[in-house]
Amino acid sequence: MSTTLLTGTAEGERLALAPTGAWTAERAAEIETVVEEAAQRYEHARNVDIDLAKLERLDTFGAWLIERLSRDFAARGSTARIVGLSDADRSLMDEVRLVNQVPSTRPARRSRTLIVLDGIGRNVAEIGWSLVLLAQLLGALAAAVLTTIVHPTRLRFTSITHHLERVGWRAVPIILLSTFVIGAILAQQGIFRFRTFGADIFVVDMVSVLVLREIGVLIVCVMVAGRSGSAYTAELGSMKMREEIDALRTMGLDPVEVLVLPRIIALVLAVPMLTFLGSMSALYAAGLVSWLYGGMAPAVFIERLREAIWLPTFEVGMIKAPFMALTIGLVACVEGFEVEGSTASLGRRTTASVVKSIFLVIALDGIFAMFFAGIGM
Repeated sequence: MSTTLLTGTAEGERLALAPTGAWTAERAAEIETVVEEAAQRYEHARNVDIDLAKLERLDTFGAWLIERLSRDFAARGSTARIVGLSDADRSLMDEVRLVNQVPSTRPARRSRTLIVLDGIGRNVAEIGWSLVLLAQLLGALAAAVLTTIVHPTRLRFTSITHHLERVGWRAVPIILLSTFVIGAILAQQGIFRFRTFGADIFVVDMVSVLVLREIGVLIVCVMVAGRSGSAYTAELGSMKMREEIDALRTMGLDPVEVLVLPRIIALVLAVPMLTFLGSMSALYAAGLVSWLYGGMAPAVFIERLREAIWLPTFEVGMIKAPFMALTIGLVACVEGFEVEGSTASLGRRTTASVVKSIFLVIALDGIFAMFFAGIGM
């Protein structure tokens, strides 16, 4: 160890170290070697005093090496003190002493079970929060409806007409095409299976009941959720990002009354009409396939259709439609209002809007199925 830079005096377990000369970056390699040698040579010392009274010059690099030497002794269980500091060097040593105080430790490994339970808990909490937001928006929507009933002039008919044209009229082609294909597939598969038992005629019963009670409204609502629900979320989310919703509040306008109510009304009016058109398209496709693929005359198909269905069969699907439309609209608007200030958030919320809407529509359909079965419809 170079005695020109560091001298050491050991008395039993007590050690006195005295840095001398200039501890600066110019002599970095030499000083670092001296520090490492001192730490190894006096590793058994228990009480260490590092006296800086004889230092001529000290910069940040030298101060850090002195601090590192002190920490090396402290890590072995020794008591290390830095003494003899001048007023000029004291502030420098105090700053260096704050560096890397918290040792970097590897995070403890979590068990797979805890990770799974944590994910389940977070998902449950998110579902609960989503339900709370839906309830809040439903309450605000009910208040807006009551306000427009008391003051009809506040209802924005122009906005309702605009959204009705977008979610209703413009959706007709894709709804007709989708339900036509579904009706054709149901009829083809039914004929293919029932033909084995010589019961081709019962395909009409199966298709008509499925389409009018379940498939028709479900397909329409899934298409509306993907087409119009996502559009609502994107529109409101973009307005939230551009602070247009805050601007409405600043002007004294209620965003629910201005933005949500016209969209919900348009959906509640459009979905039943689309459900009716979609159901008719599916039944027409089923009759066409039964004629061309199953050899069933159109007159026979229509006659069997009259026997297979009755008014409640049609009513069930039409009753479901407004409630499902309300669900899609609420979810879409809630997700739009929850968008934050980034395009990534907008994309996540739009995706969540479609997924949640479709799930809730299916769940609502199951609840209605049990309800109507309970009342004999």
